[in-house]
Amino acid sequence: MNFKTKSKIFTNFESLQPLLTIWKGSNNTIVFTNGCFDIIHNGHVDSLQKSAAFGTRLIVGLNSDESVRILKGENRPIMDEQARAEVLAAFECVDAVLIFSEETPAEVIAKIIPDVLVKGAQYEIHEIAGHDTVLNNGGKVETLDLVEGISTSEIIQRIKKL
Repeated sequence: MNFKTKSKIFTNFESLQPLLTIWKGSNNTIVFTNGCFDIIHNGHVDSLQKSAAFGTRLIVGLNSDESVRILKGENRPIMDEQARAEVLAAFECVDAVLIFSEETPAEVIAKIIPDVLVKGAQYEIHEIAGHDTVLNNGGKVETLDLVEGISTSEIIQRIKKL
């Protein structure tokens, strides 16, 4: 992993905070999205690029291995958190990857206070973790249509049939 990719990965908010302070002081629009990103596919690429377009700095909250197991079951994740973080950090549109262990990123969002929170349109705004923090601080919550016919769970099922 090269230095540029490695420098985008943060294992706690405290390590991200100095960079976040610089970004906020430079009038950047901070965008936050999150997910497990277990097996990267074109739906992930689409959502990351669209999320980044809402601002000037994109922070991706990445569920830790423990968090993914809580959400997806004992057989997940397929890729460990370090591997998933490295893949996400390699995207040009991603400015930071923050690994979090909680079931939802609400706590992290309350610390970051992004200008824009982005999640898939399968969620109603009131169901999106951290929506209240963002809206109460003058930010926006945006939803994205998902790429039809593609999901990590679906890919895993297809692989199992081979």
